[in-house]
Parts: sequence; C-alpha cells; structure tokens
Amino acid sequence: MSQTAKSTPEETPAPYDVVIVGGGAAGLAAAVALGRSLRSVLVIDGGAQRNLPSDAAHNVLGREGIAPGDLVREGRAEAESYGVEFVDGTVSDARRDASGAGFTVDVHDGSIVAARRVILATGLVDVLPDIEGVRQAWGQGVLHCPYCHGYEVRGRRIGVIATAAPLAVHQALLFARLADRVTVFANGVDFDDEQRADLDVMEIGVVDGAVSRVHVDGREARAIEVGGERHDVDAVVVATRMVARTELYERLGGQSQEHPMGRMIPADENGATQVAGVWTAGNAADLAAMVAVAAGAGVKVGAFVNADLVADDVREARARAREG
Repeated sequence: MSQTAKSTPEETPAPYDVVIVGGGAAGLAAAVALGRSLRSVLVIDGGAQRNLPSDAAHNVLGREGIAPGDLVREGRAEAESYGVEFVDGTVSDARRDASGAGFTVDVHDGSIVAARRVILATGLVDVLPDIEGVRQAWGQGVLHCPYCHGYEVRGRRIGVIATAAPLAVHQALLFARLADRVTVFANGVDFDDEQRADLDVMEIGVVDGAVSRVHVDGREARAIEVGGERHDVDAVVVATRMVARTELYERLGGQSQEHPMGRMIPADENGATQVAGVWTAGNAADLAAMVAVAAGAGVKVGAFVNADLVADDVREARARAREG
C-alpha cells in the first residue's frame, strides 16, 4: 500500500479513486479496467474466493481449466501492471466520510484508507447441508453446477441430494444430460406429482428417506447412505444456499435482499447499489454468476465507476472555473 494512502486513525488519508473489497474474478477485472483508465485503485482481499476448493475453473474462454488460485495470481499480476495496489487482509468497517462525498475504510491491521468510490466484490458463502462427508469432498466429489463441473463427471453415476424440490429437479435434469445414471435422494424434501413425473419420464430414480452420510475417499464421493443402506455413486450434487457477504454493504447503509437461492446485494444492471458511490460486482450481486460472468461484470462496473468519477471531475472543474 502506498504511504500516502495508509494512515493511523489519527490521520486523514489521501483518497484513492476506488477501493475494491474482494480480489476474485469480479474485483480483479474491475481493478484492471480502472487501472487502464489511470485511476488510483486499492484492492483489499482476504483470499476467500468460493471456488478455491475446486481444481479447475471452466468456461473461462482462452483459459479453460485454469486452477482458481492461478487465475487469481495472474489476474492480480495484470492489475499490478496497471498500478493497482493490494492489501492482503479484510475490511473491519467502512463509512461515508465527513464531507459526504467519499468513504473511509478501516483495514484489519488498524490502518485507514479513503476512497471516492467503493466496489464490493465480496462474493458469497455456500451454506452446505449438514451431512457428514459433504464438506470434506466439496469442490471435488461434491458439486453443485452442471456447467462448472458436469462435463468432468459425464458418463458416471450421480446422486443429487435434495435441499429444495425445484432446485433438486432442475439439477437432476441437467446432470441427466451428461451422466450415465442420476438418482435423487429426497432427504425429507417432498416432490409434487408434476416434479415426480418429470423425473420419471427422464428415468431419474428417487430414494426417499433422510441422508445420513456421504461416504468419501479423500475428496472423492463413493456412496450415499440412507437408512443404513449404501447407494454407490461417483459424484454427489447438492444445491447450496448462497449467502452473499453483505455485512460491509449494510454498514454503509444498504439493505441486503433475500433471493430464492440465498441472499444478495441488490444493484442495477450496471452494478450501482442503493447507496450512492457504492457499487458491486460478481457473486455478491449475482448468485449464479460463473467465473467468466463475474469477470465480465467486473469490467462493466469498472467502466461505469470510471465514468461516474469523470462526471465528478467535470463538476469540480466547472465549480473551480466559476470561482476563478
């Protein structure tokens, strides 16, 4: 971090044009777009990207199958080449500054940074069902997205553990396009007649009863246990509850929004939130966004934030001209 921007609580820090909280695909893409526009940018990142448990990121054009950690490292190097600065850590608090025009951000180490604009690329947390073995194999043998992981388990036996009827049916039908056999494990979830008919016509079986355990070998799933009976599988699919990290947004005066799949930061199509000067990109605002979509949103938000800053620059220049 530059010495001009870092300060103790007793000092007034010089502002960055933009502070970005979160250094995943969305945050890094926004940083690159802003850095290429010669904006002063600080990215504060705690290294908690949701896809890090996975071996590879897919549907990333030109970088198919890149390891998520490598994607972050290479994206960070690109951003640094345009003058973007980084802090490895978390934000403990943020608030509008005394002028009302910018923001003050408290970093975990006790330092303070100031920014004209804030981009929240804080991502989300996948809340997993409380079943033994699920967390252990998450991102490898336990999956959730057919587009992120379906091709890698093509021709294999898939067990879908239901957490909600519509999502379980949706996942089962999509994975059935790829898999040799798909079985839905109801786990206490009720399916209506139409949902049962959709599964039946696609030859997707349903096992009723509570799932007691996913048997794993390392990070690979081997079987799903129901009522003491093992059902052999090659991979397990679950629909997680996707909870965006909204705490900082709420501290800034915003209100999170419930979604059928979880909780999110509401924003318009350009990433502007209800809090003036605060923008968001990636999974924080779009729970279903894959890596490439999150990165695209980051570029778009970076461009709109730069345009917003230009409008401010023009207003300030006109005010100075009038005063002169």
